Amino acid sequence: MIKTAMAPYDLVRDLKGLAKQCRHMARAIKTVGVPGPRVTRPGFDALIRIIAGQQVSTAAAAGIWAKVEKACGGKVTADRLLALGEAGLRASGFSGQKTRYSLGLAEAAASGALNFKTLHRGADEEVRTTLTAYKGVGNWTADIYLMFCMGRGDVWPAADMALQAGIQHLHGLKKRPTAKQIEVMAEIWRPYRSSAAVLLWHYYGATRGGADKSPLAKKAKPKAKVRKK
Repeated sequence: MIKTAMAPYDLVRDLKGLAKQCRHMARAIKTVGVPGPRVTRPGFDALIRIIAGQQVSTAAAAGIWAKVEKACGGKVTADRLLALGEAGLRASGFSGQKTRYSLGLAEAAASGALNFKTLHRGADEEVRTTLTAYKGVGNWTADIYLMFCMGRGDVWPAADMALQAGIQHLHGLKKRPTAKQIEVMAEIWRPYRSSAAVLLWHYYGATRGGADKSPLAKKAKPKAKVRKK
């Protein structure tokens, strides 16, 4: 079993800290409550699942992933993905680009060039540098992996448009802020930026009458609540 280099972040604990230091975070929590857990098992299959979800809706990503899992016999491994091949991945709903990227990662994982046990011993920037060296893995994908698969607590995927829209809505801005602008705005949320991002995705979805916008969001509603002392 792959273990992360740090203990997973504690969403409830971190949101308590955010509520104390930022009135916007406090209002978001009061409005929509605490999101469900977002840490999932790390490894090759988790990385491919994130790639499958790039630039598609949460529902579409779930459907594609279900087909891939079924085609791989219930578990997505590098060897099974390679055996599935280009035709199998395309039949499961992967685009041509995502197919090539995923098979490239499968080759790297099967050969040992991409070693997830070694990867998880690295600091955030080391992990980001290693992953983004592969085609199809940009900063967003690496950041989502760091947050949801490795439980790193201070990751901020500023290029995520739903995150930008969540900040726009929460702050009452006329225009959606850019990635550079929300990088600056998020400084106040250190060292809890992962939890801030999860809350903002949840807030944007809930207040717009839709589903939670965070990648790998779970449907189950959490029982935990943040209470003021």
